[in-house]
Amino acid sequence: MDIGNRYTPHELEKKWYSTWNEKETFKPKEGNDTFSIVIPPPNITGKLHVGHALNMTLQDVLTRYNRMKGLSTLWLPGEDHAGIATQHVVEKFLRESEGKRREEYGREEFVDRVWDWANEYKDHIRGQIKAMGASVDWSRERFTLDEGLNKAVRKVFVELYNEGLIYKGKYIVNWCPSCGTVLADDEVEHEDENGKFYHIKYYFENSDEYVIIATTRPETMLGDVAVAVHPSDERYKDIVGKNLILPLVNKKIPIISDPYVDPKFGTGMVKITPAHDPNDYQVGLRHNLERIQVMDESAKMTEDCGKYAGMDRYEARKEIVKDLEELNLLEKIEDHKHAVGHCYRCHTTVEPFLMDQWFVKMEPLAKKAIEAVEKEEIKFHPPRWKKVYLNWMSEIRDWCISRQLWWGHRIPVWYCEDCGHINVSENEVHKCEKCGSTNLKQDEDVLDTWFSSALWPFSTLGWPENTKDLEKFYPTSTLVTGFDIIFFWVARMIIMGEKFMNDKPFSDVYITPLVRDKQGRKMSKSLGNGLDPLEVIEKYGTDPMRFTLSILAAQGKDIKLDIKAFEPYSKFANKIWNATRFVLLNMNDFEEIELKDEMLAIEDKWIFTKLSKAVKEVSKAIEEYNFNIGAKTMYEFFWNEFCDWYIESVKDRLKDDNSKRVAQNVLVKVLDNALKLLHPFMPYITEELWQSLPIEHSSEMIITSSWPIFEKSYEIEESNFEKIMQVVRGIRNVKTEMNIAIIKKVEVKFKATNDNFMKKSDSMIKKLGFVSNIEKVSDKPNGTATAYVDDDMEVYVVVGDLIDIEAESARLEKKIGKLNKEVQKFEKKLSNKNFVEKASADVVEETKEKLNDAKVQLEKVEKLYGELK
Repeated sequence: MDIGNRYTPHELEKKWYSTWNEKETFKPKEGNDTFSIVIPPPNITGKLHVGHALNMTLQDVLTRYNRMKGLSTLWLPGEDHAGIATQHVVEKFLRESEGKRREEYGREEFVDRVWDWANEYKDHIRGQIKAMGASVDWSRERFTLDEGLNKAVRKVFVELYNEGLIYKGKYIVNWCPSCGTVLADDEVEHEDENGKFYHIKYYFENSDEYVIIATTRPETMLGDVAVAVHPSDERYKDIVGKNLILPLVNKKIPIISDPYVDPKFGTGMVKITPAHDPNDYQVGLRHNLERIQVMDESAKMTEDCGKYAGMDRYEARKEIVKDLEELNLLEKIEDHKHAVGHCYRCHTTVEPFLMDQWFVKMEPLAKKAIEAVEKEEIKFHPPRWKKVYLNWMSEIRDWCISRQLWWGHRIPVWYCEDCGHINVSENEVHKCEKCGSTNLKQDEDVLDTWFSSALWPFSTLGWPENTKDLEKFYPTSTLVTGFDIIFFWVARMIIMGEKFMNDKPFSDVYITPLVRDKQGRKMSKSLGNGLDPLEVIEKYGTDPMRFTLSILAAQGKDIKLDIKAFEPYSKFANKIWNATRFVLLNMNDFEEIELKDEMLAIEDKWIFTKLSKAVKEVSKAIEEYNFNIGAKTMYEFFWNEFCDWYIESVKDRLKDDNSKRVAQNVLVKVLDNALKLLHPFMPYITEELWQSLPIEHSSEMIITSSWPIFEKSYEIEESNFEKIMQVVRGIRNVKTEMNIAIIKKVEVKFKATNDNFMKKSDSMIKKLGFVSNIEKVSDKPNGTATAYVDDDMEVYVVVGDLIDIEAESARLEKKIGKLNKEVQKFEKKLSNKNFVEKASADVVEETKEKLNDAKVQLEKVEKLYGELK
């Protein structure tokens, strides 16, 4: 069967994805042994990037592998409503397109508009997931804001509230003035910024003496209620209890002692502003201090700020500094680099803000989640992330779960306007459970998006209903995700799974590498260095993109990627196509037969042994999340062992009617299994080619076929054929180094204690090495170069008649000089302490590899040069 002489990926992709989906191959089959993954739901706010492509690819490798292993396999898809991000994007869109703010629509109409937007972008996300070849079960697709998940979210909230694990209180939170909502601690990104330290004079009451208080945010001083020193600080023990006059405000504030103060930092005196700093807030609680808010929700100064009221915080800072200077209250200003918190969505500087919020008590919930990882009921891959997880969990803080948004799960709390009772219920409340009043108002806030996604492994399977899917597929098998959401999502899923299912949500957590650009920089819109996976697919096809990402996915090592990285594996896809086409074109009069040992030639037994090893290595690599090793194994097996050696070795047999039948059957059997091994990485091309094989299959398609369990091994034949390969490689290397064309026939001489090997291998070495004659000698002849040496044999290539020895010696001498310079250059670099300490680990490792390669090449060239002298 001729499959056509060109590999056209886009035609295959359209055909096979729709076929797989129509035939319901993505749905789990019957069976008790299961494998399940719930997709990390992409946000509906935009396009999937190359990091998503990596994540999707590796999940699909696992899914397709386990499906072929015969497990009842579920990969459940879905999307995240992404509360803050989605509302931010839609509000911006409506302002720009219709010139209206959300308040002008009202809550109900605005939420309807967001739903329209969400449904459109959910379609975009689906299209991108399909384009990557992901074999997800679309019949089970979920959305973090769908009705089933809303039911689960309400049940969890109510149960935690009734157990006293959810509470409401006035606390310092991270407030984003731009998004208009609170952020969890994990949603704040801290970045070093060049700021200022303002040293301000605080005078004692009724005195000309003063102390110096340093601050980076002078605008908050309007809310100062005390100055604190450490209880053990001998410098200030006599002034504790005295009053200072707050500059610009002219009111008395006390000097207090509190262990929070670091006596070694600055002057050892700290101004206390309980309403605008989380640490100051705790000091205020301990000392029963007043809490004065000097900024509102838009980060403008409040009416209590006198002449500064209504000013933006940065405008107020300038005016306050100016006034302090005019009143001679500013001693000095110093440059100061410090970490500043920013909103992870819009990058606005976050403001510590005092307000009523809903919180989850995390410490009592975290205990079982810590034990599950400590006892390795849940394993992290790579293992180093276990320590990161446990360190964070040991210091876990209460989780602020309320968000000042309209898009999201509405908090299931109704306040009675008559008696003040708080009604908390899974269902809509129309009458106060305490006084019977119908004058109720629901809490305006929504829940943090991560609250609903924390339930994802069981809510998507039907919880709180006791569904068949929940019973069968929970706990799930594996979570594939990025390191940046270990705290946002992974930890919270483990906590909620242990709490509400009394079981872990998954057994393994595989943390994907970070995809960077070729210079090692993180990909970002601002740098313009990102790669769009759809553009990669358009240029190269899905299979080459997937294989490239798989072969680069080494555990714990970032991926440096640019568009050129996909080129070699596009060529690999073409190699697979062309090799299969060659096999099919040589299937004239093919008849499937049972292959017995005595029928097999040495090369047949060798390729079967290599196939057996590939099956074991690829299976082990996928199960241990070493995707790069699995992909490299198949690249080496298919291109080098199958194409370059086996196919080349049997070409003559395929022309001989007496010997072709065995060769045909071996080719087809190896190709059948090789395509199966490649299928998880390259699903489309393998499905297309597998369908063309002229043998009976037990399955209609490769996607539902069985994983290879090939176990034929012939160690003696493998060893002998490997020796033939080494001899041929040696002959080819000599030709390459001496500028002799590979296909140019050469004479070969050999000396050996026993010439049985060369007698048996004569024809194969001649064919593969392009050798005209092989002759045994007692000593190395003049005009020859050594191609191979072992304990029993030496092989030489006659080069004297093919080259100008004098000119070739001069060329090799020049090459030796060049290689010596390279070796010295790399050795000098690696002996430089500054380079080793300051350069990235990747660069240092790359330099070591270059040094090693140069040394190996130098040794080979010096050896050849010596033989020509």
